[in-house]
Amino acid sequence: MEGIEKITAKIAEDAQAEVSRLMAETDEKVKAIQTSAAAQAQQEANEIVEKGRMAASERLERLSSAAQMERRKLELSAKQEVLGEAFDLALSKLCALPEKDYINLLTKLALEASSSGKERLIFSQKDRNKVGKQVVIAANEALVKERTPALPEEVTKSKVGAFVDKLVHSTAAAVTGAGMLTLAEETRDIQGGFIMVDGDVEINCAFETLVRLQREKLERKVADALFA
Repeated sequence: MEGIEKITAKIAEDAQAEVSRLMAETDEKVKAIQTSAAAQAQQEANEIVEKGRMAASERLERLSSAAQMERRKLELSAKQEVLGEAFDLALSKLCALPEKDYINLLTKLALEASSSGKERLIFSQKDRNKVGKQVVIAANEALVKERTPALPEEVTKSKVGAFVDKLVHSTAAAVTGAGMLTLAEETRDIQGGFIMVDGDVEINCAFETLVRLQREKLERKVADALFA
């Protein structure tokens, strides 16, 4: 009986040892799995955090770029507004010149624009009534003097000489066709200046048009002066 008990005890002892070994191996494997899983989870968490950080950085960069672009747009818009006000002020000052200076300026424009000397000048209603005739007369006189020979000064000093000089110029004007500008009956909706018409050809000498053309040429220089 003792032999059987010893054998049984040995078997039980061996079985217990095997169970203990298996449990230890299992614990090791569980720990290894847990460690690996924790490392994998940490790695994935780090990757998620890094992706989030990169996404946030990219979004911040896009928002910053958009903000800078919007700022440039606003600055450009503000500068364009200031430039517009500057040229609007120039237009206002032209239209508000003293009458004598205004007539002189329009007369000079008419002389520069006229080619045949027989054009019609179309003004705004206000300018036609106020200065139209004076501009046409002054421009015609200047055209006649420009295109016909003048008598010596010593001749024109006397009343007779002045009359003869005027007669000569009038005759020359009639012969050459110079100094035959006329004041048109129609008017245009313009702020200042005039429209010169010769048949189907129109030359736009309206102040707003002249200022716009000058703005195209001078805007950069004006901007440099304003925003230096």
